[in-house]
Amino acid sequence: MSVSAALARAAALCSVGEQCASDLSLKMRRSWGLSASEADEVVARLRAERFLDDARYARAFVHDKLAFNRWGRLRLRRELRAKRIAAEAIDAALAAIDEVAYRDTLLALLRAKLPQGGDTSPQARARLLRNGMSHGFETSLVIDCLRQLALDTHDLEPLIDDGAEGLD
Repeated sequence: MSVSAALARAAALCSVGEQCASDLSLKMRRSWGLSASEADEVVARLRAERFLDDARYARAFVHDKLAFNRWGRLRLRRELRAKRIAAEAIDAALAAIDEVAYRDTLLALLRAKLPQGGDTSPQARARLLRNGMSHGFETSLVIDCLRQLALDTHDLEPLIDDGAEGLD
């Protein structure tokens, strides 16, 4: 595929939905057969013409993954880093999260995973904690939300200081 054809095709992709430069570059090299320098040239043109903007992509990614996949900040940060988005863009996108909506998302996730028979055993509470953490929510916030759901969390307290909060 020629560079001009790749540029037109990539611009069409960017017009349909937000793309990040690393994913698009990888697609051009693997699927479209462009060299690394040709893919970089296309990405540079797309950025110059404002088809590609990693900060805009990060904002859309955070919004969509929080709303539809119920991912927490830790998971969102990890996924955006894997896509080689700049740290400043990631920080700005995560800072834009509404705290009330964030907490409500976690509460909805935990309510959906509550055991049917009203099981509040330590194993059931630990399972809920692990579920919230596996979605990328902060340990202390998951425990606070479990408390709000009126589940006794005394046996989960030692997990707050396990160092999971600092994983960024």
